[in-house]
Amino acid sequence: MAGCCHTPGAFDGTSPKFRRLLWTVITINAVMFVVELTAGVAAGSMALQADALDFLGDTATYGLSLFVIGRPLVARSRAALFKGLSIGALGLWVLGATLWRVFILEQPEAFVMGGIGLLAFGANLACALLLIGYRDGDANIRSVWLCSRNDAIGNLAVVVAASGVFATGTAWPDLAVAAVMAVLFLSASVKIVRHALSELAFVKAENGKARDAAPQDGAPIVQATRATLD
Repeated sequence: MAGCCHTPGAFDGTSPKFRRLLWTVITINAVMFVVELTAGVAAGSMALQADALDFLGDTATYGLSLFVIGRPLVARSRAALFKGLSIGALGLWVLGATLWRVFILEQPEAFVMGGIGLLAFGANLACALLLIGYRDGDANIRSVWLCSRNDAIGNLAVVVAASGVFATGTAWPDLAVAAVMAVLFLSASVKIVRHALSELAFVKAENGKARDAAPQDGAPIVQATRATLD
Protein backbone atom coordinates (compact mmCIF):
# COMPACT_ATOMS: atom_id res chain seq x y z
CA MET A 1 0.00 0.00 0.00
CA ALA A 2 1.31 3.44 -0.86
CA GLY A 3 -0.03 4.88 2.37
CA CYS A 4 -2.10 7.57 0.70
CA CYS A 5 -5.13 5.76 -0.66
CA HIS A 6 -7.97 3.74 0.79
CA THR A 7 -7.99 0.00 0.24
CA PRO A 8 -11.45 -1.52 0.70
CA GLY A 9 -11.34 -4.54 3.00
CA ALA A 10 -8.00 -3.59 4.61
CA PHE A 11 -7.41 -5.21 8.00
CA ASP A 12 -9.02 -3.08 10.74
CA GLY A 13 -7.51 -4.79 13.80
CA THR A 14 -10.58 -6.75 14.85
CA SER A 15 -8.91 -9.94 15.97
CA PRO A 16 -8.05 -11.15 19.50
CA LYS A 17 -4.47 -11.90 18.42
CA PHE A 18 -3.86 -8.35 17.19
CA ARG A 19 -5.37 -6.86 20.35
CA ARG A 20 -3.00 -8.93 22.49
CA LEU A 21 -0.05 -7.86 20.35
CA LEU A 22 -1.08 -4.23 20.68
CA TRP A 23 -1.30 -4.48 24.47
CA THR A 24 2.22 -5.94 24.48
CA VAL A 25 3.50 -3.10 22.30
CA ILE A 26 1.81 -0.49 24.54
CA THR A 27 3.46 -1.97 27.64
CA ILE A 28 6.91 -2.03 26.01
CA ASN A 29 6.61 1.61 24.96
CA ALA A 30 5.40 2.80 28.38
CA VAL A 31 8.31 1.11 30.16
CA MET A 32 10.86 2.43 27.65
CA PHE A 33 9.53 5.99 28.02
CA VAL A 34 10.40 5.98 31.72
CA VAL A 35 13.78 4.31 31.19
CA GLU A 36 14.87 6.52 28.28
CA LEU A 37 13.65 9.82 29.70
CA THR A 38 15.50 9.17 32.96
CA ALA A 39 18.68 8.23 31.08
CA GLY A 40 18.33 11.13 28.64
CA VAL A 41 18.11 13.72 31.41
CA ALA A 42 20.95 12.10 33.36
CA ALA A 43 23.18 11.91 30.28
CA GLY A 44 22.22 15.33 28.92
CA SER A 45 21.30 13.78 25.56
CA MET A 46 18.76 15.60 23.39
CA ALA A 47 18.51 12.58 21.09
CA LEU A 48 17.60 10.27 23.99
CA GLN A 49 15.05 12.74 25.34
CA ALA A 50 13.49 13.09 21.89
CA ASP A 51 13.28 9.32 21.58
CA ALA A 52 11.75 9.08 25.07
CA LEU A 53 9.01 11.51 24.07
CA ASP A 54 8.44 9.37 21.01
CA PHE A 55 7.87 6.36 23.29
CA LEU A 56 5.35 8.42 25.28
CA GLY A 57 3.57 9.51 22.13
CA ASP A 58 3.48 5.93 20.86
CA THR A 59 2.02 4.69 24.15
CA ALA A 60 -0.83 7.21 23.88
CA THR A 61 -1.49 6.74 20.17
CA TYR A 62 -1.37 2.95 20.37
CA GLY A 63 -3.90 3.16 23.18
CA LEU A 64 -6.09 5.26 20.90
CA SER A 65 -5.64 2.70 18.13
CA LEU A 66 -6.81 -0.03 20.49
CA PHE A 67 -9.82 2.04 21.58
CA VAL A 68 -11.16 2.59 18.05
CA ILE A 69 -10.69 -0.99 16.80
CA GLY A 70 -14.01 -2.34 15.60
CA ARG A 71 -15.57 1.09 15.30
CA PRO A 72 -16.81 2.52 11.96
CA LEU A 73 -14.17 3.46 9.38
CA VAL A 74 -14.83 7.16 9.90
CA ALA A 75 -13.96 6.85 13.62
CA ARG A 76 -10.78 4.89 12.90
CA SER A 77 -9.74 7.38 10.22
CA ARG A 78 -10.30 10.35 12.50
CA ALA A 79 -8.21 8.64 15.17
CA ALA A 80 -5.43 8.09 12.64
CA LEU A 81 -5.69 11.73 11.56
CA PHE A 82 -5.33 12.85 15.17
CA LYS A 83 -2.30 10.58 15.61
CA GLY A 84 -0.71 11.91 12.43
CA LEU A 85 -1.14 15.50 13.55
CA SER A 86 0.20 14.64 17.02
CA ILE A 87 3.30 13.03 15.54
CA GLY A 88 3.81 16.13 13.39
CA ALA A 89 3.56 18.38 16.46
CA LEU A 90 6.11 16.17 18.25
CA GLY A 91 8.45 16.45 15.28
CA LEU A 92 8.20 20.23 15.29
CA TRP A 93 8.87 20.33 19.04
CA VAL A 94 11.96 18.13 18.72
CA LEU A 95 13.23 20.24 15.84
CA GLY A 96 12.72 23.46 17.81
CA ALA A 97 14.33 22.04 20.94
CA THR A 98 17.29 20.83 18.90
CA LEU A 99 17.81 24.27 17.38
CA TRP A 100 17.65 25.76 20.86
CA ARG A 101 20.25 23.29 22.14
CA VAL A 102 22.63 24.32 19.34
CA PHE A 103 23.41 27.42 21.38
CA ILE A 104 24.18 25.39 24.52
CA LEU A 105 26.21 22.51 23.09
CA GLU A 106 26.60 20.52 26.32
CA GLN A 107 28.36 17.25 25.56
CA PRO A 108 26.14 14.27 26.47
CA GLU A 109 27.41 11.05 28.06
CA ALA A 110 28.28 8.88 25.06
CA PHE A 111 28.26 5.54 26.88
CA VAL A 112 24.84 6.12 28.43
CA MET A 113 23.51 7.25 25.04
CA GLY A 114 24.86 4.17 23.31
CA GLY A 115 23.68 1.68 25.94
CA ILE A 116 20.15 3.07 26.23
CA GLY A 117 19.98 3.52 22.45
CA LEU A 118 20.70 -0.18 21.97
CA LEU A 119 18.09 -1.10 24.57
CA ALA A 120 15.51 1.12 22.87
CA PHE A 121 16.40 -0.35 19.48
CA GLY A 122 15.78 -3.85 20.81
CA ALA A 123 12.41 -2.78 22.22
CA ASN A 124 11.24 -1.11 19.01
CA LEU A 125 12.59 -3.90 16.82
CA ALA A 126 10.53 -6.37 18.85
CA CYS A 127 7.44 -4.17 18.39
CA ALA A 128 8.05 -3.84 14.65
CA LEU A 129 8.47 -7.61 14.24
CA LEU A 130 5.28 -8.25 16.19
CA LEU A 131 3.37 -5.85 13.93
CA ILE A 132 4.99 -6.54 10.56
CA GLY A 133 2.21 -8.87 9.49
CA TYR A 134 -0.32 -6.01 9.85
CA ARG A 135 1.59 -3.28 8.03
CA ASP A 136 -0.95 -3.17 5.16
CA GLY A 137 -4.01 -2.55 7.32
CA ASP A 138 -6.21 0.53 7.38
CA ALA A 139 -4.85 3.97 8.36
CA ASN A 140 -5.31 3.25 12.07
CA ILE A 141 -3.38 -0.04 11.93
CA ARG A 142 -0.78 1.21 9.44
CA SER A 143 0.06 4.15 11.71
CA VAL A 144 1.08 1.70 14.46
CA TRP A 145 3.43 -0.13 12.10
CA LEU A 146 4.95 3.08 10.74
CA CYS A 147 5.66 4.39 14.23
CA SER A 148 7.40 1.19 15.33
CA ARG A 149 9.46 0.97 12.14
CA ASN A 150 10.57 4.60 12.30
CA ASP A 151 11.38 4.29 16.00
CA ALA A 152 13.72 1.37 15.38
CA ILE A 153 15.51 3.43 12.71
CA GLY A 154 15.71 6.36 15.11
CA ASN A 155 17.23 4.18 17.82
CA LEU A 156 20.00 3.04 15.49
CA ALA A 157 20.65 6.70 14.75
CA VAL A 158 21.00 7.38 18.48
CA VAL A 159 23.64 4.66 18.74
CA VAL A 160 25.48 6.21 15.79
CA ALA A 161 25.23 9.61 17.48
CA ALA A 162 26.72 8.19 20.68
CA SER A 163 29.69 6.91 18.69
CA GLY A 164 30.05 10.34 17.09
CA VAL A 165 29.96 12.09 20.46
CA PHE A 166 32.62 9.76 21.81
CA ALA A 167 34.82 10.18 18.73
CA THR A 168 34.53 13.97 18.38
CA GLY A 169 34.10 15.04 21.98
CA THR A 170 31.29 17.39 20.96
CA ALA A 171 27.48 17.44 21.12
CA TRP A 172 27.01 17.97 17.38
CA PRO A 173 26.36 14.29 16.49
CA ASP A 174 23.67 14.15 19.18
CA LEU A 175 21.96 17.28 17.86
CA ALA A 176 22.22 16.10 14.26
CA VAL A 177 20.48 12.82 15.09
CA ALA A 178 17.76 14.64 17.02
CA ALA A 179 17.14 16.76 13.91
CA VAL A 180 16.98 13.64 11.72
CA MET A 181 14.48 12.08 14.13
CA ALA A 182 12.35 15.22 13.89
CA VAL A 183 12.29 14.84 10.11
CA LEU A 184 11.28 11.16 10.52
CA PHE A 185 8.40 12.22 12.77
CA LEU A 186 7.23 14.79 10.22
CA SER A 187 7.51 12.29 7.35
CA ALA A 188 5.44 9.67 9.21
CA SER A 189 2.94 12.40 10.10
CA VAL A 190 2.43 13.30 6.44
CA LYS A 191 1.92 9.64 5.43
CA ILE A 192 -0.58 8.94 8.20
CA VAL A 193 -2.53 12.18 7.63
CA ARG A 194 -2.75 11.57 3.86
CA HIS A 195 -3.95 8.00 4.41
CA ALA A 196 -6.53 9.07 6.99
CA LEU A 197 -7.82 11.89 4.77
CA SER A 198 -8.16 9.50 1.84
CA GLU A 199 -10.24 7.15 4.00
CA LEU A 200 -12.43 10.02 5.19
CA ALA A 201 -12.91 11.08 1.56
CA PHE A 202 -13.88 7.49 0.73
CA VAL A 203 -16.47 7.47 3.53
CA LYS A 204 -17.86 10.81 2.37
CA ALA A 205 -18.15 9.55 -1.21
CA GLU A 206 -19.89 6.36 -0.11
CA ASN A 207 -22.32 8.32 2.05
CA GLY A 208 -23.02 10.60 -0.93
CA LYS A 209 -23.81 7.59 -3.11
CA ALA A 210 -26.13 6.22 -0.44
CA ARG A 211 -28.00 9.55 -0.22
CA ASP A 212 -28.34 9.74 -4.00
CA ALA A 213 -29.73 6.21 -4.13
CA ALA A 214 -32.25 6.82 -1.33
CA PRO A 215 -35.84 7.99 -2.15
CA GLN A 216 -36.11 11.80 -2.04
CA ASP A 217 -39.19 13.04 -0.14
CA GLY A 218 -41.08 9.93 -1.20
CA ALA A 219 -41.14 11.03 -4.88
CA PRO A 220 -40.31 7.60 -6.39
CA ILE A 221 -43.01 5.99 -4.23
CA VAL A 222 -45.62 8.56 -5.30
CA GLN A 223 -44.68 8.17 -8.96
CA ALA A 224 -44.88 4.38 -8.73
CA THR A 225 -48.30 4.62 -7.08
CA ARG A 226 -49.62 6.93 -9.83
CA ALA A 227 -48.27 4.61 -12.53
CA THR A 228 -50.06 1.70 -10.91
CA LEU A 229 -53.33 3.64 -10.69
CA ASP A 230 -53.06 4.70 -14.34
